[in-house]
Formats: sequence, structure tokens, C-alpha cells
Amino acid sequence: MEYQNLDQYKTPKGFRGRSALIVQLWRVVYVIFFKHSPQFLYGWRRFILRCFGAQVGKNVIIRPSAQITYPWKINLGDHCWIGDEVVLYTLGPITIGANAVISQRSYLCTGSHDYRSPHFDIYAKPIHIAEKCWLATDVYVAPGVSVGAGTVIGARSSVFKNVPAGKVGIGSPLVILKDRIE
Repeated sequence: MEYQNLDQYKTPKGFRGRSALIVQLWRVVYVIFFKHSPQFLYGWRRFILRCFGAQVGKNVIIRPSAQITYPWKINLGDHCWIGDEVVLYTLGPITIGANAVISQRSYLCTGSHDYRSPHFDIYAKPIHIAEKCWLATDVYVAPGVSVGAGTVIGARSSVFKNVPAGKVGIGSPLVILKDRIE
């Protein structure tokens, strides 16, 4: 069995969705103008994200410490909140619905590598967080996962499979505990 041989690894052409120049420009703008902006300048950060192709709804609250790999691969619904130190690892698209909350230090990971490939091939699968969901502190969401509307994922949970709407779950891996009551 041959394990990964990283000198054979190649990022597929067009994988990032923009040229290397735009990717580097984003990183510079992120460090200088986004990451170090005052906390209350939500409109400023929405503007920066839109300048780089993000679809950002009305009154989105995004903290300056949130990290976004490729903003042109995100769609943030109206009134959603992205907390401190959230990572949106957007190798693939991430959609977050209206009035959804992604709490501090959560990690939405759309991509990884194929451990079976000696070339360590990279892949990406979209993540969809529906409207009115709440991902509590430090939740991990794996590539390709969808979380249904109104679902609550408890702190420090890991979500590896799709979650239906209107549920409450916790754990690593996630276990559904009950229906959410409005």
C-alpha cells in the first residue's frame, strides 16, 4: 500500500474559484481591513465581503475575528450572525440561511484530502445551514453536510451527517435528542 506522496500533489486548476492574484489580494485585504476593523463595523465587513463576490444579506453580523478562506464561495442570509473566531473553510460553497447563528469558534469545513490516494487529492463538498439554525460554541461541520431549518446543535458537537429540520442534538458524533419546540 502506498500512502500519500506529497511531491505529487497538485491543486486542481480553478479549484480556488479565482486567480492566485485575487486570492492573495483577499488575504491582504482580510488582514489589514477586515480582521483589524472595530467590532461594531458590521456594515464595513459586509461591504468588503461583497467586494470579493460574497452574497451577503441584510443586517448580517460578522465578527472581525471570523476567518473566511474564499469569500466568493459564501452565501449569508439576512440577519444571520457569524461569531468570534468562526472558520468558514470555503474550499466549496457554504450557505447560511436567514436568522441562523454560527457561534464562536465553530468550524465549517467544506474540504479535505482523499487519504486513499497517493496523490492526496483534495476535494470539496458544499455545506448548507438552513434558516433559523443555531450552531452553539465550537461546533464542527464536515464537508457535504446540510442542517435543516430551526435545528440547534449543542456546544462542541461534531456533525458528519445531514440533520433534519427542527431538531436538537449534541455530541461527537452528533446525536439527536429531541424536537425543537418553538
